[in-house]
Amino acid sequence: MTTFVDRVELHVAAGNGGHGCASVHREKFKPLGGPDGGNGGRGGDVILTVDQSVTTLLEYHHSPHRKATNGKPGEGGNRSGKDGQDLVLPVPDGTVILDGQGNVLADLVGHGTTYVAAEGGRGGLGNAALASARRKAPGFALLGVPGDAGDIVLELKTVADVALVGYPSAGKSSLISVLSAAKPKIADYPFTTLVPNLGVVTAGSTVYTIADVPGLIPGASQGRGLGLEFLRHVERCSVLVHVLDTATLESDRDPVSDLDVIEEELKQYGGLDDRPRIVVLNKIDIPDGQDLADMIRPELEERGYRVFEASAVARTGLKELSFALADIVAKARAAKPKEEATRIVIRPKAVDDAGFTVKQEEDGLFRVRGEKPERWVRQTDFNNDEAVGYLSDRLNRLGVEEALMKAGARSGDGVAIGPEDNAVVFDWEPTMMAGAEMLGRRGEDHRFEAPRPAAQRRKDRDAERDDAEREYDDFNPF
Repeated sequence: MTTFVDRVELHVAAGNGGHGCASVHREKFKPLGGPDGGNGGRGGDVILTVDQSVTTLLEYHHSPHRKATNGKPGEGGNRSGKDGQDLVLPVPDGTVILDGQGNVLADLVGHGTTYVAAEGGRGGLGNAALASARRKAPGFALLGVPGDAGDIVLELKTVADVALVGYPSAGKSSLISVLSAAKPKIADYPFTTLVPNLGVVTAGSTVYTIADVPGLIPGASQGRGLGLEFLRHVERCSVLVHVLDTATLESDRDPVSDLDVIEEELKQYGGLDDRPRIVVLNKIDIPDGQDLADMIRPELEERGYRVFEASAVARTGLKELSFALADIVAKARAAKPKEEATRIVIRPKAVDDAGFTVKQEEDGLFRVRGEKPERWVRQTDFNNDEAVGYLSDRLNRLGVEEALMKAGARSGDGVAIGPEDNAVVFDWEPTMMAGAEMLGRRGEDHRFEAPRPAAQRRKDRDAERDDAEREYDDFNPF
């Protein structure tokens, strides 16, 4: 079973917001204690964060479905629901996040870098939060908003300074094993290395990482062999090292043609033309290997390559190679622009931005799109007439009804709020009734305006007493 996975499709779902509570305070001798429904809790987010201790995406290959917890609903007594717990998923350094169409959403490089893959839904407001001077007794609460859900693709691009590329069995794994403390699998057959290997090399005061990329063959950029699967791991490297086998047993191969084939595959893959190249003539401990290295070295140098002769078995030429790589890596690091502190960009909303759009479709349906209208629809309990009336009031204040009129909508026309696959469709009436006329204005209760019976009786007795006193004073002027 493989222990290295560098590409997975992850199905993420954030937590849903908890529903608000519609409750009235009940206490002895206080029949109208007022609304006391609490708010629902926020749904948990799904967050990806870089963890240096994680080196593969294997865990998500076996468990690709991840969901955060939902927010708890509100309760009476002004008790708000508990927020859902965020789901934090550790990923390796160098993970690229893509959407289903292949667009890059984030490139996570550096320990602690985070990305919110799915945002939790808002909790619904309880009727206590909806109460106001004009709406003293709301008989409804807002529903929680569903959390984001969708599919994302995680691709791992190895974060290394140096990449060793070459044909299978060219000796790349042997070189990285002697240059660093890495212990890759080494054998005398092609494609021994099935996963990239990373090692840390110290040369003087410079410490850099080196990656052994699985063997490339002709057609690798089109998916042949293992090339296309692992070519992405050389994208972040500062220098490419061509490891050429000077002691190959295949009669139809030679180091120069191997170099040309690998360069052509790198060119077809694209994006690597600006990387400096170094050529390592490996296996010079074999007599024929040393003779072939002496023959082809002048030709390679004429092409502009820096050429090093090395042997992982005899441990020759390694010191010069490691210090040369350290020098190139140090220059590449110095040439990089200094990282600046993250700037907070404030983008104010345009003056004429209403926050929604109204468009008439070919079938005559008027579609309303916008963050606020769509969220308000999701928060509305359509089984509660008062809640529907409250939604109508909000849309009217936002200007949706006016925009529909300008777009040519008439009474009885179909209106959809939301996307095609998840919209609320209704026959539009310019003034929607809540169906709760006995309450007066929406969310109001005339019982709060009328005095309680006991207080009314006291007022009646006081009024009778005052009338009696006035009659007595009129009868006895002295």
